[in-house]
Amino acid sequence: MVVDVAKGVEAQTEKLVNVCRMRKTPIMVFINKLDREGLDGFDLLDELEQKLGLTVCPLSWPVGMGQRFQGVYSLYEKKLVLFRPHGKQQEEESIEITDLQSDTLDELVGEEAADELREEVEMINSVYPDFDRQAYLEGKLSPVFFGSAINNFGVRELLDCFVEIAPPPLPRHTEEREVLPDEDKFAGFVFKIHANMDPKHRDRIAFMRVCSGKFERNTNYLHVRQQRKMKFPNPTSFMAERKTVVDEAYPGDVVGLYDSGNFKIGDTVTEGEVLHFKGIPSFSPEQFRYVNNADPLKYKQLDKGLTQLMDEGVAQLFVKEDNNRKIIGTVGALQFEVIQYRLEHEYGAKCSYEPLRLHKACWVSCKDRKALENFRRRRAKDLARDKHGQLVYLAESAWSLKMAQENHPEVQFHFTSEFVAE
Repeated sequence: MVVDVAKGVEAQTEKLVNVCRMRKTPIMVFINKLDREGLDGFDLLDELEQKLGLTVCPLSWPVGMGQRFQGVYSLYEKKLVLFRPHGKQQEEESIEITDLQSDTLDELVGEEAADELREEVEMINSVYPDFDRQAYLEGKLSPVFFGSAINNFGVRELLDCFVEIAPPPLPRHTEEREVLPDEDKFAGFVFKIHANMDPKHRDRIAFMRVCSGKFERNTNYLHVRQQRKMKFPNPTSFMAERKTVVDEAYPGDVVGLYDSGNFKIGDTVTEGEVLHFKGIPSFSPEQFRYVNNADPLKYKQLDKGLTQLMDEGVAQLFVKEDNNRKIIGTVGALQFEVIQYRLEHEYGAKCSYEPLRLHKACWVSCKDRKALENFRRRRAKDLARDKHGQLVYLAESAWSLKMAQENHPEVQFHFTSEFVAE
């Protein structure tokens, strides 16, 4: 999680941290832009604890800030790293200082900055818990690092620590059984899809996580949902903009598979066993807008673009039951702009938005058919379908959601779509 030193914790960050907490996902924090003036380090740590409910553990600490920024002291490695702007960091600029009382510190950063660092590190040691890897893996403790990403500074300390403390590949749950990473037979699932990664080729990449066994290039595997065999001649690994064809991949690896529309998020690929991985939910969006076609001649392009972008999980599409109007739901406002830009530049379609005041979208299920029909009749104007045809209740306010729950006790309201797969 990246936090701007000047802005502190932003609203969207709070929502995403809640998602991580639901999934018990460990969080590492990087406080960025230390070469600019910003909030005090301790104030930021307080904000992380109060706004996000995190238990933090600083593993690096800045020496000054903005014009006075001289570097970071790694509490994890007991090293002082001196700041050089514009990514010109050299290995020899990391100086091992196990004793902060050493005169070497005064010589490197000046007496005033050295005394300030000693005082702050003493406060960290007395106020914050020691690092505990098990607590981190359980999502109960969040290491915090400071730096300036644009200058490629302070990032190495975070990455080196991450490599050291990250969990090994873990068992994964399927509807049928638990899949262990040390099993011989290959199994993996698609967790992300990205269209038009290369605009020249209009390609779609399905990102698959290997969960067990060994994935091999040009080998026939079973696409479980479609119940057919598929072969992948160009499986790809990605590092930033660099793409490399891989011959094999192991548990924990992520492989990009070129996709002509066969895959959906959550799809399973195996050597032959029928498995359905669990734990890939769609979360209830926070912001909603009606989407309109701004160019009637490009209806097909708009429809194709929306379908593919929703397949990626960029946002969620709901179609009202009473009038068939399309609604896009997102976690943050920026995603609306991303969708608009990508529709125009990748699909040649234009859309406009209309504001829509909604509190929540809840997936609905009910075992009592009569009670469900009664609910659908009474709440007809607030119902929609998601892209999979699942029934969704669009609550205008927290009060209307509460009333719906009280008036229809037989109906279950779900804030993730994962219940569908259970």
